[in-house]
Amino acid sequence: MVLFRLHVFDLTSLKGAHILPAFSNTVDLRSNQPPAIPTFPTGNGTISPHSAAAKSGTPQPPVKMATHRSSIEKNDAVFEHRPSGEAHLEKVPEAIEVGPYRVYGLSTEDADFFNNYPEEKRKKTFHKVDVRLIPMLALLYLICHIDRANIGNAKIEGMVEDLGMTGVQYNTVLSIFFIPYVLFEVPSNIILKKVKRPSFYLGTLTLCWGIIMTCTGLVRNFGGLMVTRILLGVFEAGFFPGAIYLTSYWYMPKDLAVRISYFYCASALSGAFSGLLAAAIAEMDGVAGLEGWRWIFILEGLATVVMGACCFFFLIDTPTLSKRWLEPEEIRYLELSIFIKSGGGAREEAGAGGKVNWRDLKMNLTNWRIYVQAYFLVCQSALSYGIKFTLPTITKAMGFANTQAQLLSAPPYVAAAISAITFAKISDRFFWRMPFLAIPLAIVAIAYAIILSLNGALEAKKGVAYFSVVLAVVGIYPIQAAAASWNANNIAPASRRAIGIALMNCVGNVGGIVGSFMYLESEKPKYPTGFGLSLAFGGSGLIVALLLEWSYKSANARKAAIAEEAKTKYTEEELFNLGDRSPLFKYVL
Repeated sequence: MVLFRLHVFDLTSLKGAHILPAFSNTVDLRSNQPPAIPTFPTGNGTISPHSAAAKSGTPQPPVKMATHRSSIEKNDAVFEHRPSGEAHLEKVPEAIEVGPYRVYGLSTEDADFFNNYPEEKRKKTFHKVDVRLIPMLALLYLICHIDRANIGNAKIEGMVEDLGMTGVQYNTVLSIFFIPYVLFEVPSNIILKKVKRPSFYLGTLTLCWGIIMTCTGLVRNFGGLMVTRILLGVFEAGFFPGAIYLTSYWYMPKDLAVRISYFYCASALSGAFSGLLAAAIAEMDGVAGLEGWRWIFILEGLATVVMGACCFFFLIDTPTLSKRWLEPEEIRYLELSIFIKSGGGAREEAGAGGKVNWRDLKMNLTNWRIYVQAYFLVCQSALSYGIKFTLPTITKAMGFANTQAQLLSAPPYVAAAISAITFAKISDRFFWRMPFLAIPLAIVAIAYAIILSLNGALEAKKGVAYFSVVLAVVGIYPIQAAAASWNANNIAPASRRAIGIALMNCVGNVGGIVGSFMYLESEKPKYPTGFGLSLAFGGSGLIVALLLEWSYKSANARKAAIAEEAKTKYTEEELFNLGDRSPLFKYVL
C-alpha cells in the first residue's frame, strides 16, 4: 500500500506550524475517499484542534482547509498545520532499532548492512582509523601540554629572576593563559563543526601557537610574557575540544574512553618529557648569548610549528574524504556508524560540516548535567595544572639539585600514563563511567592527605613525600578521560554534542586559573593552600560523581516509564530533535 504524510493548512486562523501526532492516520491513496481531517465539535461547526478557538472553547464557523497530497512509501500520515495556504508533503522517515540505538531515517538495507558487517572487518576498519587518528592527536596533545607547562621548567632555570618578576607575577602569568582559553573553546568548536576539513583548522591552530611559543623565548619583561601567554591561550583553546569532538565523531560511544585516554596519556607523558627536555635544553645556556630557559621556549616552539604543518597532510578528516586508505565498504560502515549513534535524521546533520544552530546552543546552556560534568574538569584542571606547574619546585624542595629535580618530575607522569590507559580500558570494557572517575578521585584525596600529614617536612621524609606525589599524579590523569567520554556519551545529536563538549571544557578549564594560584611561593615547602585545596577537590569530586550517577539512574527510570507513551505522542522527527532529552534516549552511567 502506498502511503503518504499529509499536511493540512488552516487558511483562516492559524498563526504557526503545529504537529498533531495524536491524530496520526494512515490513508490509502487507492481509495476515492478524502482523508479524515481531525476536528473538534463546538456546537456551531468544527475547528482545528490547535486553533485558538479550540483551546478556548469558543464556537467558530467551520474552518476552511486546503490540502495536497503526494505519495511516498512510508507507514504514517501526520497532519500538520502551516501558516502558508500552499500545502505540501514531505518524506517521513520511520525509526529502526539498531542495537541500543533508535535510529530515525535509516533504510532497512543500511540497517542490515551495518548489523551484518563481519566483526573481523569491523576491527580491521577501526584499526585503520586508530593508526591514523590517535597517534597524531596524541602527539599534538603531547606538544600542546609541553608548550603550556614548560614555563614551570623555565622558572627553575632562572626565568623569574631574569625578567625581574616579583610577588605573584609568576602566578598571574600562569593564570592569564586560561582566560582566552576558556572564552574561545565553544566558538572554536562551532567553527570546527562547520569546517569540512578538521585537519586544516586544527593544523592552523597548532602552527599559530608554535609561532607564539617560539616568540616567548624572546620576551624581555613581565609585560611581554603576559602577551605571549594570552595569545597562546587563544590558539590552544580550540585544540582539546576539537580533538575530543573529532574522536567522538569517528568512534562508537562504547569505544570512546580508551581512545581518549591515549591522548590523555600523552598529556601525562608531557610532564615526563617536559622535565627531560628542559634538563637537556638548559645545557644550551649561553649559546647565541641566550639563557637556557629561552632555548626551552624557542626549540619546543619550532617543533610545534613542524607538527602544525604535518597536520595538513597526516591528520584525517571524514570517511568520505578518506578514499585513499579506506575501501568503499569500510567508508559505508563508518558513515553508518556515525549516522546511527547520532540517532539518525538528515545525513548532513550527523556528519562534519553540518549546521550548528541556536537551538543546540540553548539546549546545552540549559542542560544542568553538563555543568556537573564540568566540575570534574574543574577538579582535574586545578589538580593537574597545579602539580604540573609546581612539581619541579616541589621535588627541588625535597633537597634535590635543579637537574635532579627536572629528571625526578618524569617518573610520576609515566605511572600516570599507565594509569590513564588502564582505567579507560576497563571503563570501555564494562561501558560504565562513574567508578572509573570516582576511584581516581579517591586516590587523589588519599595522596594529598598523606602529603598534608608531613607538615612541610618534604626533605626529611622525601621517600614518603615522593611516593605521595606519584600517587597523586596517578589519580589525577584518568579523571579527564572518564569525564569527557561520560559527557560525550550523554549528549545527542551530533551538532549538540560538538557544543556540549566545548562547553564542558570551557567551564572546566576555570580550574586552571585556580591551579595557577594554589601553590604560592611564600608558602613553600608546606604549601598548605595547594595541598589542602587538592584534597578538597579529590573528596568533593568523588561525592559529585556518586550523586551524578544517581541522577542519571533516576532519569532513565522516569524515561522508561513513559517510553511507550512517547512513541505514540511524538513523531520520530520530534523525538530525534529532542536528542538526549528524548524519553527514548538512555543515559550512560
